[in-house]
Amino acid sequence: MAEYSKSEAQEWARENLRGQWTTLMTPFTPDDEFDEEGMRSNIRHIRSLGTQGGGCTWGMGEFWSLTLEERLRVFETVADEAGGEWPIAAHVTHTSYKDMIALAEHAEEVGFDLLIVAPPYIVTKTEDQVVDWVSLLANETNLAIMFYNSPQFGIVMSAQGLEKICDIPNVVGVKEASFNQELSIETHQLLGRTAIISTPDEWIFRKGNELGFEQQVMFANTSDWRFDRPGKNYYNQFIDKVMRGDLDEEFYAAHVKPIKDLSDKWWARTVKMANGALPAPLCKYWGELMGMAGGHVRQPHINFNDSVKAELKQELEAVLEQI
Repeated sequence: MAEYSKSEAQEWARENLRGQWTTLMTPFTPDDEFDEEGMRSNIRHIRSLGTQGGGCTWGMGEFWSLTLEERLRVFETVADEAGGEWPIAAHVTHTSYKDMIALAEHAEEVGFDLLIVAPPYIVTKTEDQVVDWVSLLANETNLAIMFYNSPQFGIVMSAQGLEKICDIPNVVGVKEASFNQELSIETHQLLGRTAIISTPDEWIFRKGNELGFEQQVMFANTSDWRFDRPGKNYYNQFIDKVMRGDLDEEFYAAHVKPIKDLSDKWWARTVKMANGALPAPLCKYWGELMGMAGGHVRQPHINFNDSVKAELKQELEAVLEQI
């Protein structure tokens, strides 16, 4: 759990937001209830891979489909399983500022280390509105905050807008997931010396090598538990190598690229299937194939049918035999 004062948030983040952080799915039982034991099992599995920390109720965690009570219960389950020994982040985005504050307060009470927040995705259409929204949260919490810049929330902030957000006390950085490489690079170059900027894909390491900036944390993606297995945690190993200044392209080509290429193929296919929505159905079923709890995605998202599942299973098993 967080052991820093509000004024120490940036210092804490510089020291602790490092390496590979995961994105936790929210597993559901066949009767559409939150699978608490599945979540606990998933966390234990992910920690065994060497992942440094994790976040829950992200977009991939289907926060938009959860009731407020379910989100609070997920927080409690994740915090209890982490036990103060594994850093955790809570996503508190909501269209109601009162519920956003309630989520933040509960996350702090049960022992989370960090919050992540995005625009409330309905009437927030200007950058100034987003800055004001994040300021509202920052004023009401002692926890460090990462801002989530993603088109899934209806507005993508410019690098200059992100700079204003990072000027807010206890905002420590940005998960720059706009899928716009030019924006990610500009944000790193503009803010990377004063804030923690994380683009959740490995291409950013190569570009940083080329342009002279560093990313200290992969915050956060599903690649660890979708690519790694106990005893073969190559993705975590690759990220750890990068954090030590070793961008080992040969290691990546041998142990990560084959499964990343498969992931990219299926990612694009699933996003197209859902007309732009994040590919939660892909990640949930992929997780099941790796031995984790997943279950269905809730409406209005689109679940994979049996034939699509069979195709993914066959292709994933073939790649896993290679690496």
